[in-house]
Parts: sequence; C-alpha cells; structure tokens
Amino acid sequence: MSSSQAIYEGIKEAGINFIVSVPCVNLQNLFNLIKKDEEITYIPVPREEEGIGILTGAYLAGKKPCILMQNSGLGNSVNALASLCQLYKIPLLMIISHRGTKGEPIIGQVPMGKATPKILESLNIPYYKPKTPKNAKETVKKSWIKAEKEKTQVAILFEISYWKGDD
Repeated sequence: MSSSQAIYEGIKEAGINFIVSVPCVNLQNLFNLIKKDEEITYIPVPREEEGIGILTGAYLAGKKPCILMQNSGLGNSVNALASLCQLYKIPLLMIISHRGTKGEPIIGQVPMGKATPKILESLNIPYYKPKTPKNAKETVKKSWIKAEKEKTQVAILFEISYWKGDD
C-alpha cells in the first residue's frame, strides 16, 4: 500500500467528509485520491488559517473536518487554532507533511521542521508520527476518534522518510 493510499483509507475509515488543503509536493498523490471521492467535500485554500475557519464552519454544520498541509503552515495557523478551535472546542484532524526532517533537500525547511513539535506542544495539541503506511492508516482513524471525543485538535506528522514509499 502506498503512503498516500494508507492515509486516504484512514480518512475514509474515520468518516472524515470535509477536507481543506494547501499545496505540498508530498501530499499531491493524497490530494488526487481525495479529489476523486464524491463522499468528501474537498476545498483547496490559499492559506492555512483560512482553512481552519472554513473547517470550523463545516464542523458546526455537522461535517467531520480535516486539513492537509505542510508544517510551515502550522505557524500561519497558530492564532486560528488557539482563538477559534481551542476556545470553542472544535475537533480537527491535521495531516501534516513534516518538512525539514532527516533527508530534507531544502535547507530553508529545517528551522520550521525543528520547531513544529514544540509549537504543537505549546498549544497542547497531541501529535503522532507514524513511520509506515500500516501505522498511518490506523493512526489517522484513532486520531480522529480522539479529536471528536475530546473536542480537541490532533496532528499527525509525516516526515520526509514516510513519503519514500509513495507512487
């Protein structure tokens, strides 16, 4: 099973039906799978914090929301996460391409790569780092269950090495 297929299957099993995304080369195959799925409303957005606002509205309308983004976008999202999602207890799954980790070819990605876990910890957002597609599928499903049950946000960080098995 490819890296993207595993995440997609986890999304489907979790019942997630509303997704926004910001472009990322590592997530491209996942975007393509989601775009073809008629049961998922998929909206590309220009900035992550705009996506957080849209997802909040979708949740309030009865949808199960998820954002797909690169970890550089986490910095753009901090205020929306804290002052909107956390304040109003909006469950949200964040599937994050964790750039700047071992094997990163672009040096400019490394500082945010190092900061990402610390940012999530400072916001008290639990996060997971699955290493294989098998782990990813189950992690996505369990993470949404946690987000929904605890009315919180949950992040899943997919490091550079995770994407090596993608088609």
